Amino acid sequence: MIAVSQVGRLPSQAVAGLYRPVTVGQWRLTISPLVLCPGYWSAARLVENMAVLMRDDQVWMSLTPLEFESQGLGLVFAQGHVAVLGLGLGWVAAECALDPAVTGVTIVERDPEVIALHRELDLFARLPGHCGAKVKIVQDDALAWRPDQPVDLLMPDIWLPLVSAQDRAADVRQMQANIAADAVYFWGQELEIARQCVARGLALDDTGIAATVAAMGLPLVGPGTPDYSARLIAAAKAWMRGRWLPGSENPFE
Repeated sequence: MIAVSQVGRLPSQAVAGLYRPVTVGQWRLTISPLVLCPGYWSAARLVENMAVLMRDDQVWMSLTPLEFESQGLGLVFAQGHVAVLGLGLGWVAAECALDPAVTGVTIVERDPEVIALHRELDLFARLPGHCGAKVKIVQDDALAWRPDQPVDLLMPDIWLPLVSAQDRAADVRQMQANIAADAVYFWGQELEIARQCVARGLALDDTGIAATVAAMGLPLVGPGTPDYSARLIAAAKAWMRGRWLPGSENPFE
């Protein structure tokens, strides 16, 4: 597993070096040579040879510090059978496959063109040590998919905006009702916890976060790890931008 202190690091060289330009249908994978990118909870930094996945002219995913920090904490808990809902650039699934504690990775992706793009990219087959053999891609709807074996960790990332207009946890509860994973970590989790915590009139501290997570009714991992509340506050300050739940006041003003 990845140590909590390493959360937000760039992808391992075993993964980062495997991307190249590919176009399939409306989807295009490009490589940007040098980009200044903000983190999820950290300061901006330069990223070289950044993989970017676009649909038409809209960026859907890119290998930035924001992406690593907002997904990397989930990787700390990867073990056994991991279900990744949403294929994207595939880096989360690839990193899971490289982890000796992970025995299998099932990716659920609805869009056949994204699957076709990965068939051409051949990312997983090129992972070292034949680790890509652990990965299985299933074409299905993330909100309807049911696994054929127990899932130890569920990692959904099916949303385009970092913060949804609706209660994102409701989507995750629908997935979890079908999957019954032992643990869950979803993209943008810290922002969803923060705004639900504030809406309940609770402080953004360990106690308020724990009460909010309990009310969300999901076996979320991450809360309780070192500096989690500080990371959550930093992410909320950087990315919430007025998207608190109706009736909530910005706690940072």
